[in-house]
Amino acid sequence: MEFCDRFSRNDILNRYLVDPLRSLESSMFKALETQEYVGNRLLWSLSIEERGRLCPSMKHVNLSIGEVIYECGERIDYVYFPTTCVVSLLYTMLDGSTAEMALAGNDAVIGIALVLGGGKIPHRAVAQIGGQALKIPARVLQQEFARGGPLQQILLRYTQALITQISQTAVCNRLHPLEQRLCRWLLLCHDRLNGPEILMTQEFIANMLGGRRESVTVAAGRLQDAGLIHYSRGHIKVLDREGLEATVCECYKVVEDECDRLVGTPQRRELSRMVVPYRGVDGGVL
Repeated sequence: MEFCDRFSRNDILNRYLVDPLRSLESSMFKALETQEYVGNRLLWSLSIEERGRLCPSMKHVNLSIGEVIYECGERIDYVYFPTTCVVSLLYTMLDGSTAEMALAGNDAVIGIALVLGGGKIPHRAVAQIGGQALKIPARVLQQEFARGGPLQQILLRYTQALITQISQTAVCNRLHPLEQRLCRWLLLCHDRLNGPEILMTQEFIANMLGGRRESVTVAAGRLQDAGLIHYSRGHIKVLDREGLEATVCECYKVVEDECDRLVGTPQRRELSRMVVPYRGVDGGVL
């Protein structure tokens, strides 16, 4: 009786039931937010304090396959940190033919020209594999970059890794057969995805590799006959990764080793196991 006199029914509910639930809910959402913003290897490498300065300005976006992020010559108003999508950096010729210069996934930032002094994008950026990314206003990233701290260092190192990938892609497309180039492309995509399946048509792959669709059909058929992949109606499933690595040219290892050296390999397996929470149109985590 004395206990009931000192504490009302609502006090008891709040103290022993509601407050603990609120605390648990808060902890869960903090965990989700932390998990969400380390889905990108560049952001992962920053401290919690450094990410904390960026997070309030970041917005979670979904990019569908084929969605154009930038057209060549466009002004950079936003920069994107992919988490589960893969983006192609493309050059389009006057006759409409395209070739991929590099691809970018959870190890990259789209719009790096912004912090290098260029206000416009020098190429086309297209989501080749749909997924999620973190979008941040250009002015916010510029302000953080101007601090001269860890973010500046990691973005400059990423730029060197990107230059290496672009250079090696040019060498590979010139010197190596399409089958090996396809292996390189599949492995680079596979490294940046959460699973073994890649949604991609042969026509799209041909555009990425600068080849003909018929040639891609033959190359993909050989890899399938060897039991390395399974291809059907725009779905490519990696069956034997070690086999692909044994078949690919040296260009793949050059690109990945340089990326790992400069950007780091922060528990890639942990990143690939992460489930990045989906945000609804109202901004709530689902």
